Amino acid sequence: MASSDSPTSSIRGSELASDFTASLDIDRRMYREDIAGSIAHAEMLAKQGIISESDAKSIINGLNQIRDEIESGEFNWKPELEDIHINVEARLYELIGDAAGRLHTARSRNDQVATDARLYVKRIATECRAACRHLQRALLDRAEENINTIVSGYTHLQRAQPVSFAHVLMAYYEMFGRDAESFTQAEASADILPLGSGALAGATYPLDRNFAAERLGFSAISANSMDAVSDRDFILDFIFAASKTMTHLSRLCEDIVIWSSEEFGFIRLSDAYSSGSSMMPQKRNPDYAELIRGKTGRVYGSLISVLTTLKGLPLTYNRDLQEDKPPLMDAADTVAASLTAATGMIAEMTVRIKQMETASQGREILATDYADHLVREQTLPFREAYVQVAAYTRGESADEIDLPNITPADSIAARDIPGGTAPSQVRQAVMHGYGELWSARLRGEW
Repeated sequence: MASSDSPTSSIRGSELASDFTASLDIDRRMYREDIAGSIAHAEMLAKQGIISESDAKSIINGLNQIRDEIESGEFNWKPELEDIHINVEARLYELIGDAAGRLHTARSRNDQVATDARLYVKRIATECRAACRHLQRALLDRAEENINTIVSGYTHLQRAQPVSFAHVLMAYYEMFGRDAESFTQAEASADILPLGSGALAGATYPLDRNFAAERLGFSAISANSMDAVSDRDFILDFIFAASKTMTHLSRLCEDIVIWSSEEFGFIRLSDAYSSGSSMMPQKRNPDYAELIRGKTGRVYGSLISVLTTLKGLPLTYNRDLQEDKPPLMDAADTVAASLTAATGMIAEMTVRIKQMETASQGREILATDYADHLVREQTLPFREAYVQVAAYTRGESADEIDLPNITPADSIAARDIPGGTAPSQVRQAVMHGYGELWSARLRGEW
């Protein structure tokens, strides 16, 4: 066994230190944001006369070449240089020489990292919002096809009242509309430029922070340098939006699992989103729906991870904040992939109308309609009508009750109020949904 002061022990300790502190595998994904931030910073430094125009031009040309090298796969990433920022800076030195050293004037890695992270969140928030809109469109299209399709509505997973299947789908349309707005709010939360805050106290140079904000597409600059370099609330806002979206996706997938079961048989998933069993030839497993449901906890874990990292940090920057990006990026990847998979499932599933209508038959599912009839026609108090119908539907009453022949279609049509399941109301909701999505498209949201 090697002694603690042996060369082998020393090498292992050095390797551990390098591996333990490195973040390159994670933050290299933000290369576009890092290079854009550096270009804007160089432009601002030149505008303010802090560096020369010629140095700024060399820096910008070098950064553009580095971006091209990364995107073409030609960039030589060096793990020993720890993170993307040092890798880019080292390559810039190779390309343009000493002028590269002027880029970091009036900038700390603290405000540089915060700027990169905010740009990244702005980008992924817009992408996730667009994915929500695509899922909404798939739900609208299937709803429009099934306005007159009757299905049993459930409470406590027991048959409750007949509803339009389009009404069911539109409930999820509403959920994902709120999720799209949550991603808009997350984008707005990140839309503040921290660059110019330095390590924590600002800079001694005459920076034009508003110029840099405009170049990078930020709508405002940070008001407090200490808060700016240590704030990660915008990451929490994004992961919370992702977590809420995963909650709604999980609910949708739970319904899909139930609807596609042999016991219900309301839908049939396409082969692209289901699989067979390795042992049982008859099986069609709703794999994608189950995986989305399972991945929900993973995104929740990302939220708890960042909350826990932030809860004990003193002002200002601490190295703990390096641990914000793995959960952020994992949450972003997971919710984006899940939204895409759910959109495909909805778009390609087969709706089995006869099975739905069969499940919506029987006097039990019309019990509320019977009670309402007794209230209207016999002026009974609702609770008395409720008791009579409950006994009747359970076969416990010997008394005859004068009840009309109500069909599930009659039950649905009677609920002709805004937000109700009557076909006229559902059709109006669907058309309103198309109008909402058209407005969102005009706003550039998808």
